[in-house]
Amino acid sequence: MPLRYEKDGDIAVFTIENGSVNPTNPAIHKELFLALKDFLADTSIRCGILTGAGERGFCAGDDIKTSYKRGATARDELADHLWPHNGEGETPHDFSWSRDVLALERFKPIIGAVNGWCLGQGMIYLLSLTDIRIASTNAKFGFPEVAYGMGGAGGTSRLGLQLPHTVAMWMLLTGEPMEAEEALSHRLVNKVVAPDALMTTAREVAGKIARHPPEAVRVEMEAYYRGRELSRADALAFTKHLYRVQRMGLREEPVQPDRFLYRQR
Repeated sequence: MPLRYEKDGDIAVFTIENGSVNPTNPAIHKELFLALKDFLADTSIRCGILTGAGERGFCAGDDIKTSYKRGATARDELADHLWPHNGEGETPHDFSWSRDVLALERFKPIIGAVNGWCLGQGMIYLLSLTDIRIASTNAKFGFPEVAYGMGGAGGTSRLGLQLPHTVAMWMLLTGEPMEAEEALSHRLVNKVVAPDALMTTAREVAGKIARHPPEAVRVEMEAYYRGRELSRADALAFTKHLYRVQRMGLREEPVQPDRFLYRQR
């Protein structure tokens, strides 16, 4: 399987395994979608880690050598775009599963552990599916699609929300990769570590998150992500409602006071 999905206690690890630089294809997108559905539904799992096998590539993006299904016409391609997966069968034949991955509502944290190349679709997944990011010293980030006449990654990834405007435009329009230390300077990643310390560091961070009450993590994430697109007043009201609902649950099973302190708001 080109995507390995493993559960270890309260942490799940998604590992892209598809050759030396781990390019994605329709099968990987579908497997990632199904794994994420399980991850989000499993209440015993508190945190995830997304990484790529080996040290050469987290994910070098979609494999442009992957051809569309044999004998397909332009009308077939249009139909698959408008009605994805219709009549697809067991073997996925286009990249529409990646849209399903990005459309998932996710309020459970995932840590990105980036080794080697993180390009194109791999970069889109890193920006969209991870909340905290650890990079190895050999990590490189970029969107090379513009050189192949396939622009648009900036809109899909909403890169400008996570990088300063000029930095985002440099990356998107030049197609040049960004080194790990530069990514750290722009806060695209949280830490840069040696390659052999990458997964250990990611697991340590996941453990820090997993020890907290899952309701608190869930509420914190939803308040943060929804609040980014709300007005100040709406964000305040929404967060207040979430907080009160959370407090009602704590009345039934209070958190140990020696670990967590809650104050009345």
